[in-house]
Amino acid sequence: MWALSAAGHRRLGAVGSLAIVGGGWFAGKLPVHDPWGVWTDHGSTTKAVAAAVAYVGLTVLVVAWWQYGKTASTVRDTVVTLAWWTAPFLLAPPLYSADVYSYIAQGSMVVEGLDVYTVGPSALDPGGIGGDAAASVGNHWRDTPAPYGPLFLLISAAVARTTGGTIVPAVLAMRLVALASLALIVWSLHRLAREHGLSGSRALWLGALNPLLLIHVVGGMHNDGLMIGLMLAGFVLALRGKWIAGSALVGLAMMVKSPAAVSLLFIGVLVHAAATGPRWRRWAKGLLAPGLIACAVAGGATLISGTGFGWLTTQGVAANIHTALSVTSDVGLGLGELAHLLLDIDAEPVKSAVQTLGLAVALGLILVLGRRALRGTVTPAHALGLSLLALVALSPMVQPWYLLWGMAVVAATAPYGRLSAVLIVLSAALVYETHPMGATPPYGFALAGLAVVLGTLAIRRTPVVPPGVRLPRRRSPEDAAEHQEPPAHAAAPAPARAPQNAP
Repeated sequence: MWALSAAGHRRLGAVGSLAIVGGGWFAGKLPVHDPWGVWTDHGSTTKAVAAAVAYVGLTVLVVAWWQYGKTASTVRDTVVTLAWWTAPFLLAPPLYSADVYSYIAQGSMVVEGLDVYTVGPSALDPGGIGGDAAASVGNHWRDTPAPYGPLFLLISAAVARTTGGTIVPAVLAMRLVALASLALIVWSLHRLAREHGLSGSRALWLGALNPLLLIHVVGGMHNDGLMIGLMLAGFVLALRGKWIAGSALVGLAMMVKSPAAVSLLFIGVLVHAAATGPRWRRWAKGLLAPGLIACAVAGGATLISGTGFGWLTTQGVAANIHTALSVTSDVGLGLGELAHLLLDIDAEPVKSAVQTLGLAVALGLILVLGRRALRGTVTPAHALGLSLLALVALSPMVQPWYLLWGMAVVAATAPYGRLSAVLIVLSAALVYETHPMGATPPYGFALAGLAVVLGTLAIRRTPVVPPGVRLPRRRSPEDAAEHQEPPAHAAAPAPARAPQNAP
């Protein structure tokens, strides 16, 4: 039937996107003041109805995405579907987050010559450039220094300077940045999947067509999309032997958000595998060269931006904001309150210690995965995806869209297996955690929990795989002992290529 075809799911998803945007036009994160009068508050009743419409549209989009994953689509068809689902967001107000107002305000601060690494958006003149954006920034961030790198601040400053900080054109300009990031992700996912002998359309379905990415990178314009795009593109170049250019792109990604630095370890593994000469030289080249290149790029971006090196001291500011998705923060808060109740100890040091322990465990897991990649038991790219997932799971602050860091890599480096199934279910569930206006109401967590249960039951009954894809066979313990095969999520290591521009 037409309704059950890829074209039918494409149209259904487009309807979902239209409903999200239609509801978001009245229930999204509207600015406090819009001099153009385009995005204005129409009252609580209208907002409640619009939010319900947006939630229904979100459900339609998730169902369409889930069903589309069961079709045997080509890369071209998947890109066309992505265009259909993305188009309604082009002129929408900020959805599911107020972060874009912080970006515009911080760019305005750079234009005004203020130090974004010591003061927050509240330092802007309310009547000057970026004043309306600063007034619309979330309460947690108004007096918080920027945790972002100089490259992103340069982009934000260019937007503020070009638009004069006026809300509507500034937001739409930031959405163009988000769309450019999405295009870079699509380009990289296709080529990364091809390098690993996997389906490009499948990688795009999970890593780019994903509703979690659409609402938070395109709708919410989070700069995580730009970080992911630059990081993936850099890794693709490194896989093709152009590790100097790849390391430079990773350096730029770090100047958006610092977690991209994890990829340098696995680019180093590629460089070590392809290097020749004495063992010490191969080790030195793999461990040091990519990092030195990335640091040189980061230093150059810092000097060009004129914002200084304050970004080195503001990387931990986000940890001061509690998010319920952070396991280490939740556990630390619970233990801290218990220690305060029983032993009259200040709860904050206990919470901080648990968060630090979580990061230490994440670092240990990343090093273990680096060692496995070096031994060839897992491909460096897939190890990078697993590392980023571990980092997110154990971070002191976790937002729903952080899952995209590692998922984008795993989407292009692993065949369908348990890990893919978990990521699919989490993608379908985490979209419900956030209200269109960016808040995280209790019922959002309830909806996300319900989606996890329903998604798990559905995927166990009917895996989300296109026709012709062979699922990994469940083997008995005797079979496993006889045939020592790698896990389903670990792709066979790709042969190392000699660097084309090695010094």
